[in-house]
Parts: sequence; C-alpha cells; structure tokens
Amino acid sequence: MDNKRLGIVAIVGSPNVGKSTLFNRLCGERKAIVDDEAGITRDRQYALCNWLGYTFTLIDTGGVELKNAPFQKQIRAQVELAIDEADLIVFVVDGQVGLTNDDILAAKMIRKSSKPYIFCVNKIDEALHLSLAHQFYSLGLGEPLVVSSSHGVGVGELLNKIVDTLPQGEEKEEDDTVTFCLIGRPNVGKSSLTNAILKEDRVIVSDIAGTTRDSIDTPFIKGDKKYTVIDTAGLKKRGKIYESIDKYSAIRALKAVQRSEIVLLVIDANEGIKDQDKHVIEYATDLKKAIIIVVNKWDLIEKDPHTMNEFSSYVRNEYKFLSYAPLVFVSALTGARIDTLFKTIDMVHEAYHTRIKTSILNEVMQDAQMMNPSPHFNGGRIKIYYASQVTSAPPTIVLFVNDVNYLHFSYLRYIENRLRETFNFDGTPIKILLRKRNEKL
Repeated sequence: MDNKRLGIVAIVGSPNVGKSTLFNRLCGERKAIVDDEAGITRDRQYALCNWLGYTFTLIDTGGVELKNAPFQKQIRAQVELAIDEADLIVFVVDGQVGLTNDDILAAKMIRKSSKPYIFCVNKIDEALHLSLAHQFYSLGLGEPLVVSSSHGVGVGELLNKIVDTLPQGEEKEEDDTVTFCLIGRPNVGKSSLTNAILKEDRVIVSDIAGTTRDSIDTPFIKGDKKYTVIDTAGLKKRGKIYESIDKYSAIRALKAVQRSEIVLLVIDANEGIKDQDKHVIEYATDLKKAIIIVVNKWDLIEKDPHTMNEFSSYVRNEYKFLSYAPLVFVSALTGARIDTLFKTIDMVHEAYHTRIKTSILNEVMQDAQMMNPSPHFNGGRIKIYYASQVTSAPPTIVLFVNDVNYLHFSYLRYIENRLRETFNFDGTPIKILLRKRNEKL
C-alpha cells in the first residue's frame, strides 16, 4: 500500500523562466511564490510529490544569472549545492524569451555536475512559441520536453519521465536496527546530545551555531540492541540566512529524515519554542515518521514541583498536531535522563512496527461505532464494515465503508483516538485509508 520513495529532484534555471509555477504544478499546491518580477525565489522551497505510486522530494531554487543581482552569489552557491545533492535535475528555460546567456551558464553547471537531468522548454502555450524551442538544441542537452506549467501542458509526461529517470535504489534487507535522527534549529544541542547518547565525543561540539555541516551516521550497540544515530546540521529559518552552508545542511537534514524511522525533534528548554522549531518537523510529519520531542538543556532551568508539568503543557499547546509524540526532558551536558530517552526510543520503535490481528482490529471498530454512532454528513452516515492493517512503519489501516463521502473529519479523529486508546501507538502516526466495500486494495 505504501508509495515507493524515490530521491530528490531540483528545479534549476535562470530567473523568471517559470520554475516556481512548475514547482506548484508538480506538487499540486501553491507553495512557491509566483511573480512576474525576476529573482523572487531566493531560498529553496521543497515539497513531497506523489505520482503513480511513487513519492519524491521536489526542490525549487533561485534563478541563476550572470549579472551581479542582489544575493546572486548566495543564490548560485545554493543552486550548486542543490545540484550536488539532487538525484535528478529538471532544467527549465523560457520558450517565449528564447535562449539567453543565463541559460548557457545554467546549462554549464548542469553538464559539469554529470547528474541525470530532464531538459524542459517552458511557456510553450501555443504553436507560435513551439518554433522557438528548437534554438535550445545548441545547449547540447538533447531533445527538450515541451511544457506549459501555467496551463498544465506536458506536465504529466514530465512526471512520468521523472519517475522513470530517478534511481530506484536497492531494497534494504530487513534487520532489527533502530535508526533515528536528531533535527532542530542550530545550537539546540543536537551534537552534544549525540555525544551523550554515544558516551564519547564522536561529533564536534561547539557553542557556535551551525558547526555541524553534514549528516553523520553512527552505528552502535546498547545492551543487546543495534542502533544508528544520524546527527544533522541545524535548520535555519527559510528566507533569512543565505550562506551556502545552511542550504547544504537543510538538504542533508531532509535526507537524514528520509533514512530514519524515528525523528527526535530537539528543542532548547532555555530558549523555548521558536517558529523555526515548528518548520523543521514538517518534513518528518509529511513522511509519516515516528516522532519524539526532546527538551534539551533542562539542567539550565530553575525548577519547582510544577515546572515540568507546566513546560509540558506549553509544548503540547505549541505542537497540537504532535499530540501522539512522547515528550522527554534531558540534559546532554550532565547526561540526565538519557536512559529514559533510550526507553522511549525503544517503545516508539515497537509502536511504529505494531501489527494488529484483523479479528481484534474489527472488534475495536465495531465497539467504536456502537459507543459513538457516526454523524449524518454529506447525505448519509458512514458505516465501517471491515478493517484491515495492510502494513506497518507506520501502521496503515484500511477501512472498508459504505461511502467515503459520508465520513466527517471529526469521526475519523474519533476512530484514530480509539485506536490509540486500545493499542500502543505512542510516537507513531497512523495512516487510515478509506475504501468502498468490495473495492480492491
């Protein structure tokens, strides 16, 4: 039932060729700012795209140009890093404007990378513009794909080509290693926490924000269990910092989340929760990863008998969408409650891989409907005939119903809450899929 996850696709090109419009069209939502003024996109936007049972990460980049425009040095640096980290490049040119020196510059960057690419001539809205596409053969990038991102022309063909071109990757052998990563703003203590977990200084620790420039995988054994911890560079607020190192760190953090089962969101107890703390967890929730909220530097807080409960309430209020995520208070400096963190990681890992017997699952569904019948919605009431768990990591449950249009979101939330009350789903999201009765999986 799960989509197959592919890699990272970067959209690259000179300013105002329609990269952001294409980004929005491919990911199916308006996430990138679109404007006729050149150079609007300075920082990267990213989104998860789904097509034909495959999921990939799409990144929109700033426009590459020769002239010394504002932030151009930083933009070019982050585009180069996006190209370096991407598994596939979608190179976009403007079919109405024709070939420019900026296009030639961008094409050189792509050829130099030796990365797989798809060459697109955008804004071909009518036959008059089609003849302009031929001049781009001089770039030496082969046959271009003709698209119109504003009208959706050729976008399906582009998506097909993206899925066909992206490396499928090797199937990993099943093992019992618990893989988790640490993400969060710079300087919240992720590297120090990694060292406390490993009980040795394998990762550079510094008070200077942004010291960790790469994601570092460290396998280790604790007791009789195998773990791999991935320490990632801090993610800074999009649109604020333009140093290339932060762009590099952000993409590496995305890859770390992709490779992990459990994501530890590390926040600073002394500073509290910032807007950036909420941004950094979005990718993990999109990918349906198990999540633990880790409050670090708890040793710096003056405490009374109510301090922890009050701070817990504060965190829960800020992260209402993560009500299922356990909350652990630690001190990387003193090593306090690191053992509690390990127990929580083990518990969440077990929950993430939970399998429920079909007979028991259906008993719970029937009891839930008897205790709280569904409300009338869209002309009828939802009736759940049968339930089946089709996969784990995360637990994914299919409900076979009379009509999917009858389900109100509040009743779906009620069903999820009943599942969480009955089974151990601490830390893990639950995917609930709806199918009409007799519909095949």
